[in-house]
Amino acid sequence: MGLIRRLRITQRAMERAMLGVALRDQIRNEEIRRRIRANNIAQRVAKLKWKWAGNIAGRTGGRWGSKVLEW
Repeated sequence: MGLIRRLRITQRAMERAMLGVALRDQIRNEEIRRRIRANNIAQRVAKLKWKWAGNIAGRTGGRWGSKVLEW
């Protein structure tokens, strides 16, 4: 969870920098994301992780990934 938390914090900082918004302006994160049409980084990471897991599970040729899943 530490990595995801740091990614969220970094994403919000980058979004504020893109719009030129300071923390003291007190604009909600949802409003900032709506303005720049950005996706949530945590959801994107989770989706890519499952996609990678599916890719590993589908490999053939006696690789260790399929052997671990069958074990």
